[in-house]
Amino acid sequence: MNEDMMTEAERASITADGPDPMPAVGDRGKGVFHIHTLGCQMNVHDSERIAGVLEANGYVPATQEQIDSHDFDVIVLNTCAVRENAAERMYGTIGLFNRIKLQRPNLQIAVGGCMAQLDRETIAKRKPWVAAVFGTKNIEDLPKLLEQNRLTNKPQVRVADQLEEFPSQLPAARASRVSSWVAISVGCNNTCTFCIVPTTRGKEKDRRPGDILAEIRQCVADGAKEVTLLGQNVNSFGYGIGDRYAFSKLLRACGEIEGLERVRFTSPHPAAFTDDVIAAMAETPNIMHQLHFPLQSGSDRILRAMRRSYRSAKFLDILGRIRKAMPDAQISTDIIVGFPGETEEDFQATLDVVREARFSSAFMFIYSPRPGTPAASMPQIPRDIVQERFDRLVALQEQITEENLATFEGRDVEVMITGKIGKKDGDTHRVTGREKTGVLVHIGVPEGYPVPEIGDFVTVTVTHAGRHNLLADPDPAAGQTYSVRH
Repeated sequence: MNEDMMTEAERASITADGPDPMPAVGDRGKGVFHIHTLGCQMNVHDSERIAGVLEANGYVPATQEQIDSHDFDVIVLNTCAVRENAAERMYGTIGLFNRIKLQRPNLQIAVGGCMAQLDRETIAKRKPWVAAVFGTKNIEDLPKLLEQNRLTNKPQVRVADQLEEFPSQLPAARASRVSSWVAISVGCNNTCTFCIVPTTRGKEKDRRPGDILAEIRQCVADGAKEVTLLGQNVNSFGYGIGDRYAFSKLLRACGEIEGLERVRFTSPHPAAFTDDVIAAMAETPNIMHQLHFPLQSGSDRILRAMRRSYRSAKFLDILGRIRKAMPDAQISTDIIVGFPGETEEDFQATLDVVREARFSSAFMFIYSPRPGTPAASMPQIPRDIVQERFDRLVALQEQITEENLATFEGRDVEVMITGKIGKKDGDTHRVTGREKTGVLVHIGVPEGYPVPEIGDFVTVTVTHAGRHNLLADPDPAAGQTYSVRH
């Protein structure tokens, strides 16, 4: 799967170095657990909280060996409601888990996340072997639900409609020791006609800036060198209390945290992307010049039908201001193809904006109706027409991405190492990581030079541009750069 077509969770997984060493197989505590995550970065972060709550209650994370052999006592499915056929995907996965349960009768299956929030009662009725169903606002209840299920042998359901405490107040078992997710808000106040998030996550609720900064400092104290700020609309942070500059203030405050090397955030809403945020990004050294900037459509008519509160000209104007302040900025986007009522003229408008914007990459989706959203009741476009448009868009973006990556050849970049690939051709160590603007770089360590560890920073000359990543196989004897900073 190429990177542009990955889900958010899959994209998140390749920015991390993987889990820290886990307990020995013999240590089972209250039970060994495994979490299977679908969906966005918020779900990835929620899974860290689920793991933290379980560990705090005496459960033990499964080792890779235990995962491979299905030797666990609890399996948690953290679901997503955004992607096409979300319900079918959820029930299909639960069915696969039940096959494991047939071999391990005491296995407890728990279902959480956005689909659990939507289908709370239906899950337990359709799949009575499920032990626990918990919503996006009930992570802390999971251990109690599992205990009650063991006592009653009946499915336990707890799904709250109102958020009582931020998930960030719960313990977390971080998936990476050098890259941390930090939520600054939950929920969304927008009313996009295609989106189910306001139903599953509720209205936007912001954390206190002091609490956010305290969590970031703790992440750094625990070894993190990079944080990503999370929210459905990060740049509307503070609007609820009337402070339209709260997000830019938060970015600048991150710049004061000693030991914090890199800060990223996702995702902003174009309508609220103001000049003070651009200035904070450009002027704060540890704020990376990487931006995910969702377009959705280049047609003003379709943007209006989507209830997106900007038009293509405004979008491109903001993009121009960002690039004027940060010429090196790498900007990715989201695009929906085949929204109800989209004509060929509308689609051509999207292609025109993509050509002008020249995104570094794009997450491109064929529209699929989400039950309960206004767009689901609109007249749908035949699938074959949408697929043909989608293929054209992918081809255009692939060309732009390849051309953009080619500009890195011969340049020196600083890469934070997030993983090790092993050896190439039996003799060359290879490591991988992200350069400052988020581009994935695979590095071949020159013979006789130190092999960097996860969390180290390598300044290296890019020797080749691939279709979706960069390669750096430097030859220091030829004047190409390779240096490691711990």
